[in-house]
Amino acid sequence: MQRVWLPSASRPGFFHKSFIRRSNVVVSPFRHVEALSPPQLLKLYGQLSKSRLSLLMVLTAMTGVALSPLPATVPTLLSTAVGTALCSASANTLNQLQEIPFDAQMARTRMRPLVRRAITPAHAAGFAVATGIAGPLVLWTMVNPTTALLGAGNIALYAGVYTWMKRKSIYNTWVGSVVGAIPPLMGWTAGGGQLFPSSTYPIHLFLPSFLSSSPVDLALIDNALAPIAFFMLLFSWQFPHFNGLSHLVRSSYAQAGYRMLAVLSPRKNALVALRHAVLLIPICSVLIPLSGLTTWSFALTSLIPNAVCTHAAWQFWRVGGEKQARVMFRHSLWYLPVMMALMMVHKQGVDWGKWLGLRGEDDDKRTLEVKL
Repeated sequence: MQRVWLPSASRPGFFHKSFIRRSNVVVSPFRHVEALSPPQLLKLYGQLSKSRLSLLMVLTAMTGVALSPLPATVPTLLSTAVGTALCSASANTLNQLQEIPFDAQMARTRMRPLVRRAITPAHAAGFAVATGIAGPLVLWTMVNPTTALLGAGNIALYAGVYTWMKRKSIYNTWVGSVVGAIPPLMGWTAGGGQLFPSSTYPIHLFLPSFLSSSPVDLALIDNALAPIAFFMLLFSWQFPHFNGLSHLVRSSYAQAGYRMLAVLSPRKNALVALRHAVLLIPICSVLIPLSGLTTWSFALTSLIPNAVCTHAAWQFWRVGGEKQARVMFRHSLWYLPVMMALMMVHKQGVDWGKWLGLRGEDDDKRTLEVKL
């Protein structure tokens, strides 16, 4: 229990007397403020971090590590997950600190911790600084500098550029999509991958074997197309996802003064969502298999979820109603986990029969003897 002291009428002093002479307000001696228990504090930290969004960032980063053909250790996996979560927590908290007066005007955000004064801005700022330092530091010391720089850059991009642009330009959505597309790149670099070709990994190693003049060893591939494929998948997915959501809450955005495409041009908002839903088809059926992340069977299996989501986006563009926006948004919620699961199933170089124990090395030897 904390006590917040206020001037008491029963203990008059010089300043108190002068105050009483000018005001008839009755002031209580003090009021009780409940101290936050550890579970309550953790809950508030989770709300400041936007725990669901942070979890999505961690999962996409882990997908980048898992799909890398290079081996990754358990400490690297755990450090990447913790570092990514801390970076996301810092960015989201800094975002909320800047948007307190605007969040207070929107029904869906007016119950956030800072708006309802469940935690002080100074406390939230301390949490943002602590996680903003700890996240990149964990990634730098336990993973590698490239991943740490991506994490720190994402904090600056989200809490700085994106938050500022929300009230200035409709292109804030494009910047926000870049923010959401960076975590899988962090996972890729954490697994030993590189973002750009280098002298160590010349360009012929970045091409599938049927396009390369020399054989490709999967254990050495550091595919230049892989980070592009990761980035494009997460970047384009966010437009059907966010444009559908923003259409549903466009009145709140308008009330708070945010320059969202759903507010200024609902028709164009639907068109942009449709464009990126269509773009996801060649990304999944051409770019991702071509990058070497998956086998070409992924090009076929990914057509089913892409067809469902594209149809929903087309209906949203054709009709433009809230019902269609809600359907498209709901499809976007399962789309990304399903697509990542399919990528893991069709991962290049993985023998699931052997991995699940359904086939041993003896079976492989017999198959090879039969072929010979």
